[in-house]
Amino acid sequence: MGKIISTLITVVIAVAFSAALWVGANLVFNQVRHHWSRFNGLVFAVIGFVVGVLFAGNRITVGSEGEAFGGFLNWVWLPAALALIAGIVGVVLTRTDDDQQRLVLSLGTLAVVGVGLGLLVNDANQPALQVVPLIAWTLGGVAVGAGTDLLRKRPIRNGPLVVGAIGWFLGAWGAAELGAGSTFEAVVAMAVPAVAIGLRLGLTDNPEMHTRTIIDQKSRGVIFLAPALVFIFVTLLVPTIRTIYLSLLDNRSESWVGFQNYITTFQSRESWDASGFTNFFTSQLFWIGVVLLVIAAVLGVRQHRQTGKAVELGGPSLGPLVVAGVLLAFALFTALRGTIVNNAWWVVAVTLFSTCLGLAVAVLADKAKGERIAKSIIFMPMAISMVGASIIWRFMYASRDISGDQTGVLNALWVGLGRLSTGSGLPTLIVTAVLALILIGIAYMIALALVKQNYGQAVVPGIAFLLIGWFFVRFAGIVGGGVGGFQVTADGQVQARTIDFITSSPYNNFWLMVILIWIQTGFAMVILSAAIKAVPEEFIEAARVDGATQSQIFWRIVLPQIGTTIGVVVTTLIVVVMKVYDIVKVVTNGQFGTQVLANDMFNQAFQFGNTGRGAALAVLIFVSVLPVMYLNIRRMQKEA
Repeated sequence: MGKIISTLITVVIAVAFSAALWVGANLVFNQVRHHWSRFNGLVFAVIGFVVGVLFAGNRITVGSEGEAFGGFLNWVWLPAALALIAGIVGVVLTRTDDDQQRLVLSLGTLAVVGVGLGLLVNDANQPALQVVPLIAWTLGGVAVGAGTDLLRKRPIRNGPLVVGAIGWFLGAWGAAELGAGSTFEAVVAMAVPAVAIGLRLGLTDNPEMHTRTIIDQKSRGVIFLAPALVFIFVTLLVPTIRTIYLSLLDNRSESWVGFQNYITTFQSRESWDASGFTNFFTSQLFWIGVVLLVIAAVLGVRQHRQTGKAVELGGPSLGPLVVAGVLLAFALFTALRGTIVNNAWWVVAVTLFSTCLGLAVAVLADKAKGERIAKSIIFMPMAISMVGASIIWRFMYASRDISGDQTGVLNALWVGLGRLSTGSGLPTLIVTAVLALILIGIAYMIALALVKQNYGQAVVPGIAFLLIGWFFVRFAGIVGGGVGGFQVTADGQVQARTIDFITSSPYNNFWLMVILIWIQTGFAMVILSAAIKAVPEEFIEAARVDGATQSQIFWRIVLPQIGTTIGVVVTTLIVVVMKVYDIVKVVTNGQFGTQVLANDMFNQAFQFGNTGRGAALAVLIFVSVLPVMYLNIRRMQKEA
């Protein structure tokens, strides 16, 4: 209960502070047009206070090392003093338009403030200035500032002064060994950027009413965007930059190793193992894929003679070609092993199956009875957390010793099927008869398509006939000895044989992917269903008047209309899959050859203490997602 109360108090304080900050900013900028002196003083005071907080809050200055309430009083006096001094300077600068007076006032005041701050730096934080990094950082800042002025088509003056001062400050404090310097070096580190800022203020004139009006108008947009931009900067940009920096250091983040962590990642057999590549050519998936490619080629040649295109949406060659591509990809992923390969496998499988299943459900359920109920059930897994879904499927995949009943749903069905196929009772006869009727029905569909010389419509039923036919001859005992989870012992007894969905590598990776496919199919269905309903009805009616079949309407009318939406779904799924972590963590924790980048990153950084390697893996995930995010942003910009 205490944690709940403290959390609520924290939330209330954060919301109140954010609201007060937003309201305060609006009140301050309300002074721009008619109370410039007041506005300038308030802005300078806020900047001075923030600078004081940065120094005193980080215990850099003398007297800021105290603790408890007295410690608060020890460090708060510096922000208050700097706020007062800066506020006075801001007001005084608005009282005169004389360039010489403004320059002397700003330079003199900020020089004194810089020297004073340097004298206040405690011994433990006095920097030992390094000339080369100091000059490099300063020149870099000057170059960036000059470039900014050029891009904004302004005189090259203010940018180099401000950004150059920031560069000097970073070079003086970021590249120096703190505590090894002297008071003089601390004064130099503080005074030089203060003088540069003072020079920039002294060279700037008080704005006219027209300029103040522009500042007032533009400030509203900044006030609304600033909280979000600050939040993104603090929670996204800063951690990203720090992670990239840590990836260039050793495992303890002490020594510079450059790109060694990335080289180690790609050289490690845990990340990339191509030693079994030759298994790709001996895989059953490979040869089935080759056969389907031959079928697709034959159908493509025939289609090219008729329509001028070998492959097109809804064409007979498309189905075998896609299935062949999937099988060959799976054969390659099972031959190549490692974390990077697993991530690529996840991207291909989850993205493809989730999108196709979501599209199929969206099309089949469109305007059908019970559409809302069916879609609600399929969308329901999206309401379950990744961890919860992983636990559910872990129970479904569970396998027990064959001496007892199976508690895992899939193994219970598998073992039950094995017992049924090796039995001789009425249930076995019923299933055999049903399978025979299904085969007869499919054979009739194939014959009908061949008689009409519509060979494309015979492809999918033909594949289904082969698969169900194989199952039938195995189930009936014509070839083999049954199908399902059983094994025949030496003495002729039939025993259960379970499937190790979790530990049997490499296909245990796919069973983990099924969990995410189960979750994301609902997402794809909802988005694509909305896109299908947005297709203009007059297009569909015109196609029907021209004699188009329902299949032709889908492939030639509906699918091209929702192409952009399919692209959004695919890119979104790729981003989600590249970061997959929860499922692998809960089900296998990366064991049995199921490791992925995100889980490996966590283990390296927090379990093995290898911060550099963990940061490198995090950067790899980030870089792999960037192109997809770029494509999404570009697509949205084009649509806008």
